Amino acid sequence: MSTIANLVREDLRGFMGYSSARSQTVDGAVWLNANEAPWPNLADRDACLRRYPDPQPQALRLALADLYGCKAAQLLIGRGSDEAIDLLVRALCTAGRDAVLVTPPVFGMYAVCARIQGARLVEVPLLDGEADFSLDVQAVGDRALKQHAKIVFLCSPGNPAGGVLEAGQVLALAQHLQGRALVVVDEAYIEYADSPSLVPRVAQHPNLAVLRTLSKAHALPAARIGCLIADPALIDVLRRCQAPYPVPAPCAQLALQALAPEALARTVDAVAATREARNQLSLALQGVCGVQRIYPSQANFLLVRFDDADLVFARLLAAGVVVRDMRSLPQLQDALRITIGTPAENARVLDALGPRSNDGVNP
Repeated sequence: MSTIANLVREDLRGFMGYSSARSQTVDGAVWLNANEAPWPNLADRDACLRRYPDPQPQALRLALADLYGCKAAQLLIGRGSDEAIDLLVRALCTAGRDAVLVTPPVFGMYAVCARIQGARLVEVPLLDGEADFSLDVQAVGDRALKQHAKIVFLCSPGNPAGGVLEAGQVLALAQHLQGRALVVVDEAYIEYADSPSLVPRVAQHPNLAVLRTLSKAHALPAARIGCLIADPALIDVLRRCQAPYPVPAPCAQLALQALAPEALARTVDAVAATREARNQLSLALQGVCGVQRIYPSQANFLLVRFDDADLVFARLLAAGVVVRDMRSLPQLQDALRITIGTPAENARVLDALGPRSNDGVNP
């Protein structure tokens, strides 16, 4: 049994899952094995929805593997990154015994999935330093071992702060926890960052996994296409735990179109424009009255602290601008997260925030 297989719940190591009609490697001209309707629905104009879809569409799987620089056997397609997070927790953590470690303030789905599974939640807060939030790697490793964490979730670029973790730290942590815990790096925003992805390092570290998505830089959140890149043995286990038909055929087709050369070139341009707009908005916010701090971001958003976040949030809403209220998160009682929009939308944010500090007028 492989090292990574030892992290899987004992009762799931021989689990074969549900064998759907489309998971069978058979071919034929007349398909009567899935109890599908013989005639298409009138709403199905192209008659492409009458059949159940491929559980892991091969063309899309190969395209994503090419995009991310991994082997198809290392990649599992799911309904956004959320499904992969849920599958990992359910497949690795025994309720009431195993733990999941997170580093708040961070994306909330890790904790949600842990709670639903009945896994203990262990928190090692990020350190809020003069420059940015940082990861206490030693504390994460020590707590993960002491608390018997099966999974350590990291986010890089971080959400909601936007900082990038040092690759050396992450790899050292994976090495330290080898055979004891899986280190999962959520790279939902990596396209906006200066640092490269850790996907190429997965082959050298069996207990390292990376989450990727088409929801952010590729602008396809409604298609719900995300994936996990991990050791093939772990991918096989998760596939057996996954729902029979997780990828709707129209979504798979749309994702393939988004990965065509012309679409990818446009995505590159859009990412560059977003990065430039992020930097411009950050500079402009530095001159806004009541702004305490703007965190350096490698994502498509800015985390901003305000003297009166309640007033700012209300002022933005009154102007028709909706930002993310982060004040319920640990260490962020005065913070809002602002997604980078179009130039006109970013200008509307600044207008709603009121006069700049160099105007000599307080908001």
